[in-house]
Amino acid sequence: MKILWIATKAPWPPVDGGRRVCFDTLNALASAGHEVDLVAPVAGSSSAPAAELRELCRPHLVAIRPTPTIVDGCRAQLTGKPVTIVRHSHGRVRRRVARLLAGGRFDLIQVEQVQALSSVPGPAARLPPVVLRAQNVESDLWSQAARDGGWRRSVLALEARRLARWEGLAVRRSAATLTLTVQDAARLADLSGAADKISAVPAPFATELEAAAERLPGEPPIVLFGSAGWHPNARGADWFLQRAWPRVREALPGAALHVFGLSASAPGVVSHQAPTESRAAYPRGAILAVPLQIASGVRIKILEAWARGVPVVATPAAAQGLGAEDGQHLLLADDGEGFARAFARLDGEDDLAARLIAGGRRRLREHHEPSRVARRLAEIYAPLTRSFLAPDFDPHPEA
Repeated sequence: MKILWIATKAPWPPVDGGRRVCFDTLNALASAGHEVDLVAPVAGSSSAPAAELRELCRPHLVAIRPTPTIVDGCRAQLTGKPVTIVRHSHGRVRRRVARLLAGGRFDLIQVEQVQALSSVPGPAARLPPVVLRAQNVESDLWSQAARDGGWRRSVLALEARRLARWEGLAVRRSAATLTLTVQDAARLADLSGAADKISAVPAPFATELEAAAERLPGEPPIVLFGSAGWHPNARGADWFLQRAWPRVREALPGAALHVFGLSASAPGVVSHQAPTESRAAYPRGAILAVPLQIASGVRIKILEAWARGVPVVATPAAAQGLGAEDGQHLLLADDGEGFARAFARLDGEDDLAARLIAGGRRRLREHHEPSRVARRLAEIYAPLTRSFLAPDFDPHPEA
C-alpha cells in the first residue's frame, strides 16, 4: 500500500510522545511492507532528513519560518479558526503535498493530528481517502487547561469550543478517524456524531528496551520528565513539587527526585537537561513519576518505562486510556500521600517492582506489539482504498 503521511512535525528525533508515536507507527508500517511518503514541516533553514527516518519512508521535510504567536492570534480572530490550527497552516507544506499528489498515485492520505488537515489540498483536488489520526482530543486539553487558566480562562475556553467544533467537522469529513484509546474514540463520536467512522488502535511499542546503565543517586531515585513547553507537563510537575514531593520526603528521607527537561528547585531535587536520547531518563533502579492532572490520548512515557524495566507511579488521569490496573501494571496515586505510600511500597516490597514491570510488558505484548498494530491499520485502510473521496471533500472546515 502506498501512503502519503502528513505530520505537524518531523518524527525524528523522537524526543516527545507525539513524535515517538509517529516514528514507531512508520516503523511498523515499513516492516509490514507498506510504502510511505512523509511530509512534515521543520523550523529553520535546514530540512535534511535523518538516516533513521530514511530507513522507514521517503521523507519530505519542508523548512518553514514560524510566525509570531501574536500574529497567529490575530489571524485566528479574523478567520474564526482555532489558534492551534492557524499555527500549523503552512503554505509551503501544502504545496509540497499537492506536488506529490500530482506526481504519483497514493492509496490513501494519513493525517497525523487534526492540525495537519490544513496541509491537505482544497476541494478542487480529487483526493485518495483521507484518514485522520487524533493522538488526543485537543479540545478537551484546552478545556481542562481553561479551568485553572486564571486571567486566560476565557481565552482558553473559547479556543476549546472552536477546537471541539473543528474536530467534529474533521471527523465527519474524513474517510476514517483513528484514536489511540477507546475513551478518545467515544469523545470524538460525541463531537462528530459519526461513531461509525472512528476506530481505536493502540500506539505501537516494543516489548523490551534497554534501561540506562548508570544508576542515579537516591534511595530510591525518582524520575520526573517532560517538555516544559507542553502545559500539561509543566502543570503536573508544579503540582507534584508543591503537593506530593514534601510528603515523599517525609516518608523516604533518602529519596532524590531527578527532573529532566523541566524547571524545578526544591530540597532533594536534581535538575537535568532534557535528554537527547530518551533512554537516559529510564535508569536502572529508578521509579518513574507521572503526575499529570490534564491528559488525553496515552502516555508514551509509561509504555517506554514498561519496556525499559522501570516501575511507574501515576495519577489516574495519566494512566487513562492504557487499560492499566493499579497493582498489576503500575501504582495509582491521586494526592501527595498516595504518591508517598506508592514510592514507599516500591522501596520496601522486594518483588513489587518486578511484578509491575512484568505486568506492563505483558500489556505491551498483548496490545501494543508493532506487527499487531500494523495489521489492524491495514484492516482499516483496505476498504477505504477501493474508492476515491467525492471531489467536494473539504479538509478545511470553517470553525
